[in-house]
Amino acid sequence: MRILLIEDDQKLAEGLLRALAQSGHACDHVTTAQQVPGSVAVVDYDLLILDLGLPDADGLELLAQLRRDGLQAPVLILTARDGIEDRIRGLDSGADDYLAKPFALGELEARLRALARRRGQAASHRSIGRLVFDTGNRSLQLDDGTRLDLTARELALIEILLQQPGRVVSKQRLFDAVYNWDADASLSVIEVHMSRLRRKLADADTQVGIRMLRGLGYRLESTP
Repeated sequence: MRILLIEDDQKLAEGLLRALAQSGHACDHVTTAQQVPGSVAVVDYDLLILDLGLPDADGLELLAQLRRDGLQAPVLILTARDGIEDRIRGLDSGADDYLAKPFALGELEARLRALARRRGQAASHRSIGRLVFDTGNRSLQLDDGTRLDLTARELALIEILLQQPGRVVSKQRLFDAVYNWDADASLSVIEVHMSRLRRKLADADTQVGIRMLRGLGYRLESTP
């Protein structure tokens, strides 16, 4: 997923950025409310994580404005405000979930997965050929239970392709899903990832292939 983290606590933000990157997500980070409208205008984020105590505006006012401006992406509020009234105001302002600080990283990641499933109305499992993807724990395995050894970015890429089996996904969409705006990488890195993915899928006899359509993107499809 491509995530926008809106958090002015630099130490907390750095820890979250590392954890989310290790899980295969691309996460951009801003520290003020003023930076948010421009960020969501140029990037189609899958999800936003929002701190309410921003230095230049109240997070609830920012959230309400984003919803009025048409933001559709799920928003998870992450804040030290843990009162019942605070939670009610947060959800009524347009948040999809609310998590109080301090929090367990595992719970945060589980909530992010739940929001992603809810947005896409995803089934608990996706399958093609002999591949079975569990959307709950983001694990990929064969129909006999054998787990595939993929890197976090490889897993994130095939997860996107599995959301649209048989349909072409652009190289830019794939790149945006796994690299943030500070990444020192170019679109050509997707070709490297796809080459490795194809080899792993073939070696595991998954009966699934990744077809490249030049100038268009990549498509996941069953193979004989």
